[in-house]
Amino acid sequence: MPISKELLDILCCPKTRIPVQVLTDEQRERANKLIRRKKAVYADGTIVEEELIEGLITSDGKTIYRIDDNIPIMTIERGIPAGQFVD
Repeated sequence: MPISKELLDILCCPKTRIPVQVLTDEQRERANKLIRRKKAVYADGTIVEEELIEGLITSDGKTIYRIDDNIPIMTIERGIPAGQFVD
C-alpha cells in the first residue's frame, strides 16, 4: 500500500529535517542490486540485509529510509546513505 500523501507531507529526515519523497522504482532497483550483494550499509555501518520493497528518499537525494509493512523507518541509524548507490 502506498504511503498516504498526508503522511508524506509531514515526514522529513530526522537528522537534517529535509523533506522526503517516495523512492522511484529505478532508485529502489539500483539500491537493491547493491543490497543483494551485501555491499550496502546503514548510516550506523551495519549491512543492509533486506531488499527495499518501498522507501523514501530525502529531496536532496542523500538518504533513503525503508518502509517496512507500511511503516516508514525514520531513525538516523537506519538511514541508508544514497551516495553508495551511484554508478
